This record gives sequence, C-alpha cells and structure tokens, in this order.
Amino acid sequence: MEIINLGEQKSVLNQYIVEIRDQIIQKDSMKFRKNLERIGSFIACEISKTLEYKPLEVTTPLGIAQTTTYENNIVIASILRAGIPLHDGILNIFDRAQNAFIGAYRKYGKDNKFNIEVEYASAPKIEDKVLILADTMLATGASLVLAYERLLKNGTPKHTHIVSTIASADGVEYLKKHITDKNVTLWLAAVDEELTNKSYIVPGLGDAGDLAYGSKL
Repeated sequence: MEIINLGEQKSVLNQYIVEIRDQIIQKDSMKFRKNLERIGSFIACEISKTLEYKPLEVTTPLGIAQTTTYENNIVIASILRAGIPLHDGILNIFDRAQNAFIGAYRKYGKDNKFNIEVEYASAPKIEDKVLILADTMLATGASLVLAYERLLKNGTPKHTHIVSTIASADGVEYLKKHITDKNVTLWLAAVDEELTNKSYIVPGLGDAGDLAYGSKL
C-alpha cells in the first residue's frame, strides 16, 4: 500500500486542516462541513493525476479543440456519517461517479473496549473500477478495513484510493498490516501520533460526525 501524506506539502490544504481543528471555528457546523468538502475536492484532484486518460476532440463555437479526459469508471464510497462531507467534495470533482455508502459504528462494552459493527452497505459492482473509499478520521483503522472488505464482495477494483483527513500513526500501521493489496493508495492530510485509550486521535479534532451534524444519543 502506498501512503501519501499531502499535509507534508505546502498547499492550501493545510489551511483547511487548521480550520477543522480550531475549536472556535468548529462551532460553525456549516463551515466545518464545507472545509471537509474542500479537503475532499483537493484530494480528488490529486487522485485525478493518477487516472488513465484518452485523447478527445471537443467542438467549440469557433472550431475543434484537442484535449484529454479520464476514462476510468469510478465508485466513491464513504462511511456514514462523518464521511459524507468528504464524499461530497470528491463527488464535486468526479461528478459522473457511482456511489456507495457503508453504515458502521463502535459498539462499546466494558472498559472502553468496542467492536466495529457494519450494519448497512449499499454499493454497485466495483469490478475493474477505481474505488475511492472516504472516511474523515482514521483512528484505529478497523472500520476502514471492514468497509473495504465489505466492498470487495462486489468485485475487485482496478485500484483503491483510501481518503482520510486526519489519521493516527497506529491506524496507518493497522491498515498496512490488514490491507496488503499493492493496488491501494492511502491519501492523508495529517498524521497524529497519539491515540487515547478510548481510541480518539490526539490532537485530532474531536468527533467529526458530531461537529458536522450535531450530537447523537
């Protein structure tokens, strides 16, 4: 698995990360969602550079222009609910893509221990397509691995791009251990070293789902 941390580069992406982390700016949920959407669009543009392209002629009012366009079939998948704004940003770039959604959550037991439950999946066939799997936070990595494995029941993609904004170092190592396919690229905007005993990323940003859509029971 190839790992690309775009946060190590100097770009406007870093400003979006600053704003989703800032506890004052976070109070504006619409701004928080918009920044996640912009991060999704930024990373999608980077992914577009890896696709296969073919020449194309387009007729303008004044003549014929020579250009290129990508020819891959794309499926965008996200983990509900925090992944939705990121998904929307990617879809803004790949507007003809098919879409998939995975419902996954932490089921807690004693001593803050939990299992990841996948209770819903809606996805098209992904055989020989480019799969983009998005989740805002990569904490333990367990939910992303389960979502990826569930999607593989619908076929083997030509290439998989996993997109996350902020990851823990432990989560990255978990993905490297459990997703061994070479045709997988992990795109990140930041990597934080600490993971608490409740599996929250530090400094992270808090609960992305609650910040985007409000608190839950």
